[in-house]
Amino acid sequence: MIVSHRHKFIFLKTRKTAGTSIEVALSRFCGEADIITPITPEDEEVRRQHGYRGPQNYLVPLRRYRAQEWRKLVLRRHPTKFYNHMPAAEAKAFLSDEAWNSYYKFSFDRNPWDRLVSAYFWRRYQTGNDALSFQEFLTQQRPHVLSNYSIYSIEGRVAVDFVGRYETLLVDLRKILDRIGIAEPVELPRLKAKARTDRRPYREIITPDQHAFIASHCRAEIALMGYTFD
Repeated sequence: MIVSHRHKFIFLKTRKTAGTSIEVALSRFCGEADIITPITPEDEEVRRQHGYRGPQNYLVPLRRYRAQEWRKLVLRRHPTKFYNHMPAAEAKAFLSDEAWNSYYKFSFDRNPWDRLVSAYFWRRYQTGNDALSFQEFLTQQRPHVLSNYSIYSIEGRVAVDFVGRYETLLVDLRKILDRIGIAEPVELPRLKAKARTDRRPYREIITPDQHAFIASHCRAEIALMGYTFD
């Protein structure tokens, strides 16, 4: 995620929506005081090669700590951090009311059937487990990982000003940049594309039972964005 005090925006990064590419591209416009959370070493190298700012200011200030954060710090010496895929509710708790209420907040989502097929191939690539089936992958995932909705919502309500679509990524990103006052063209680096080995459309991979399972777990974003399987 990124919190830019310079341009007054909050980017909440969802899973498998080109979020890392967006994050790297937005780092170009960040200032010294802005919050940028860490990404993988491989992706950080891409960010470094572009000459953009890397992870910074992602430790939550002590003045924002609640009782549970103090317990973690005292008992486990574990400081609280802003992090990758941080849900809106947590981000709001650790930011000032002024920043949360006045900054332009945005996120992206993607057709969940397509997104979870992409996530499946990413998991196989990460683990090196080519024997992992799509069914096994689905049943192993926790509900909040199956759906992106909790990242940009609080108590079931959308908490951001705009949810862009992965399917119209460049158009929607341009709308966002215009809204936050960035006129320069933005180039998105192509990251993580090598993970997918099966290029069949998701409709040819997902069974009817898997279709229904995904529809059940992702019904909130399907209703919000109007996604269909066809």
